[in-house]
Amino acid sequence: MVIGLLMVTGIISGCASNGASEQAQEADPANISDPRDPLESVNRLTWTFNWEYLDNYLIRPVTVGYVTVMPQFIRTGLVNATNNLEEPANFMNNMLQGDLNEGMDSLGRFFINSTVGLLGTIDVATKMGIERQRESFGETLAVWGIDTGPYLMLPVLGPSDPRTFGGRVADGYTYPNTILNTNFNIATIVISLLEGRAALLDQEQQLEQSFDQYSFVKNAYFQNLKFRVTDGEVGTDQMDTEEQEENFDDFESLLGEGDN
Repeated sequence: MVIGLLMVTGIISGCASNGASEQAQEADPANISDPRDPLESVNRLTWTFNWEYLDNYLIRPVTVGYVTVMPQFIRTGLVNATNNLEEPANFMNNMLQGDLNEGMDSLGRFFINSTVGLLGTIDVATKMGIERQRESFGETLAVWGIDTGPYLMLPVLGPSDPRTFGGRVADGYTYPNTILNTNFNIATIVISLLEGRAALLDQEQQLEQSFDQYSFVKNAYFQNLKFRVTDGEVGTDQMDTEEQEENFDDFESLLGEGDN
């Protein structure tokens, strides 16, 4: 429904008069055409709501309080447990992409961390040398040749696109998410949101100093998306792998579901 509303509103907005002068169009970032973002006028309004109101008055204050009050070892345990619940989806998507070894790593991590790791709160598998092989169904669709579709700035959820959003919905129907009660699922989403926003606290100045914050986040989102789909093989025109992981992970989680 949200995507449909955004699309319909974007079509209506696109029919509005564009009688402003060429100079005014060049001065206004919202008028810069981006084929990835046909719904830009609507997306910018949603961005303003997310960043200037929802984040400023609710999400950021709650995140600061969470980081201040919650001991680091508890935060680490909660993040580990949340990540562990994603391992079955990682297994499924690695297998669907033909990455059999990575898929078995994901499956092994789930069983090890769910048992020896006390329901995933301790990442024993990483200490054993079994690294996390994160893959989403949206990335699987990309490997299969499905395009992203138009860029979407969703209320509360933040930057997305139809392929990624649909992939997240599909991943949510994998075990053990399907047998967990609603309150537990909500708790994992809240933890991911808070940790994702906490990761952005140190990046706020960079965002505030950007000429066009909306475009800055959008470009970071697409670069991060390409980075994930290609497993880091994005070519020489991109930033080095280490810097991408540090910066783009933070901006992708902006007002969205943190992927820690």
